[in-house]
Amino acid sequence: MSLPVLLRCPLLPEIQHQLETDYDVHRIFDMSDPKLETIAGDIKALVTGGHLGAPADVIERLPNLKMVAINGVGYDKVDLELAKARGIRVSNTPDVLTDDVADLAIGLTLALTRKIAAGDQFVRSGSWLNGNLGLGRKFSTLRFGIFGLGRIGKAIAKRLGGFDVDIAYCDVAEQSNVDFPFYQSVASLAADVDVLIIAAAASSSTTRIVDETVLSALGSDGLLVNVARGSIVDEPALVQAISTGAIAGAALDVFAAEPVVPTELIASDRVVLTPHIASGTVDTRVAMGNLMLTNLNAFASGQELITPVV
Repeated sequence: MSLPVLLRCPLLPEIQHQLETDYDVHRIFDMSDPKLETIAGDIKALVTGGHLGAPADVIERLPNLKMVAINGVGYDKVDLELAKARGIRVSNTPDVLTDDVADLAIGLTLALTRKIAAGDQFVRSGSWLNGNLGLGRKFSTLRFGIFGLGRIGKAIAKRLGGFDVDIAYCDVAEQSNVDFPFYQSVASLAADVDVLIIAAAASSSTTRIVDETVLSALGSDGLLVNVARGSIVDEPALVQAISTGAIAGAALDVFAAEPVVPTELIASDRVVLTPHIASGTVDTRVAMGNLMLTNLNAFASGQELITPVV
């Protein structure tokens, strides 16, 4: 009998077809589904997205769970301590989405500084017939700070290099092979840059770390770009900063309670919003799905995981 797998979220059709061909898959996207109780004891592997993860209440409902395969890079919503205590293996899909996330970070920043999104709406609404759109800001003269200089942060820095801009960074420690100036705190970095790009991993230590202090340091001419996780930003503080002009604007792909977005951010013409699409290309989603399947196959055959988390 093939491995019983619980699928928590839809996958690309070709990936889902392969998963269902190889395994005994139970599609239960809502954990309150009464069907779960009838199969919970059989489930050996859980396939989930980074946005859903495997929190304690999910793991506890699956008494024989041995593997969590994340179709995504983030694992902040997996209870890793509980997984370790129960001997549950966890895998994710790093690297394959790095380029797409970095590309979107640049795209969002350009959309914000050069008023691309606002300009699109300006033309579509007919407003251009009555006057000109306000001026944007010159991208190539801005100072950039990157919070989180991991794979994605470095890819963002590489792309920014093509614009010949000044770059600095903040991370858990200074990196010996990096030439950019290092800042020990996000607030000190924010105080010295025009654009703060968040590319850090979500964790207990980064939860709401971009708070009122950081936003105040960024200042009334500063811009915030987030392609990491909504939990890293104190969202009420950001709403306040946008509403009062404490910062000049923001470009956001992630939010604290997705898909719910604060109405103040939606209403602001100084904010660019996208619906968590940083890895949202066919190429990358296929690569993510294939890597997730490879990890699951390794687990099923008793081999080492390709990209283990625990």
